[in-house]
Amino acid sequence: MNWRRWNTALHRDIGFLCIGLTLLYAISGVAVNHIAQWNPSYRAERTTTNIGPVSGNPAEPETIRIILARLGEQGKLESSYRPDPVSLQLFVEGRSILVDLTSGQVEYDRAIPRAGLREMNFLHLNHPKKAWTWVADLYAVALAFLAVSGLFMIRRSTLRRGLLLSSAGILLPLVFLWLYL
Repeated sequence: MNWRRWNTALHRDIGFLCIGLTLLYAISGVAVNHIAQWNPSYRAERTTTNIGPVSGNPAEPETIRIILARLGEQGKLESSYRPDPVSLQLFVEGRSILVDLTSGQVEYDRAIPRAGLREMNFLHLNHPKKAWTWVADLYAVALAFLAVSGLFMIRRSTLRRGLLLSSAGILLPLVFLWLYL
């Protein structure tokens, strides 16, 4: 088999292998690009309630137990602090609870994972490290191979357009680097 057939076969097969990772990185990439507008891994949920005024010393564990009991909170208290003299901030297993001690007004803040997207972002941002780093590196090499092998598949009739579009793809990041740096 000549080199053109090998190139086409490898380009096709490696391209098929890359489909899943390309979709993962594309979806997650768009989400992560807009991190200033929204959290792509979690959505925030805020609820309010009132438990009535709280008496006692908020630094005392007994006062905190009373507050959690009034809320019907079963989670484990992770930490607490006083952001100001009339408030108590509690952190309970993935939730933040802000209590106004004088009025009893309570704000619950909870981060809810975005199903699927959180996991894609986890991989895209290489949080697992270890073996996933090798998968991501192999994927990058495979994409580089697809880019270069694709250039050798250009027909004479599309050579000019192919070279023009390839040049534009190379120049685009260079223009943005020039603008931003």
